[in-house]
Amino acid sequence: MTKRWIQEHHRDAYHRKAQREGYRARSAYKLLEINRRYRIIRQHDRVVDLGCAPGGWLQVIRQLTDGNVFGIDLKRIEPLEGVTFIRGDMTSDEVQEKFIKTVGGRINTVVSDMSPNISGHYSMDHANSIYLAEMALKTADSLLAKGGNFVVKVFEGDLFSSYLDQVKARFSMVKVHNPKASRKSSSEVYVIAKNYYPKERLKESREKEE
Repeated sequence: MTKRWIQEHHRDAYHRKAQREGYRARSAYKLLEINRRYRIIRQHDRVVDLGCAPGGWLQVIRQLTDGNVFGIDLKRIEPLEGVTFIRGDMTSDEVQEKFIKTVGGRINTVVSDMSPNISGHYSMDHANSIYLAEMALKTADSLLAKGGNFVVKVFEGDLFSSYLDQVKARFSMVKVHNPKASRKSSSEVYVIAKNYYPKERLKESREKEE
């Protein structure tokens, strides 16, 4: 992180607002905006947060639902009441299997605000972002109940449209959204997907391709 980035970070209005209101990260306002607009988390939903550190999204999720909430990340987080946390790499098959067993049943909503380690080479960062988004979609396939919802952060680039097609093959409603709390310099967007119908949607997609 450069000195300039740190200075801008501390001047950032959403960063200051998060500090005042007790959120662990400015990203909390992205999820709040997404949920106001698309209602992807409801009162009794069971929700999974992938790449949840430092816990800003978990705080929002805990406010929105009284259902079970689960988080996973490589980094440790400060405990949150009502949240089951597993520390591990969700791209690892072993960790994914352990996490799925811990969740112990179908989930209503899977969200992911994961970002790759930024290299400064955009094509590489974009590809790594798509990889993480694909892993999030794989987890959604393993956990989502029929009719469930999915939110994932992705960096825009030449692989984005192909990834979007994968999501559209599984959900009846898919939107691309750029929250106001995202930094203007960021290429991130959020894919919002509702109503998970995997067998029906995948069948329709294959029939169109034939």
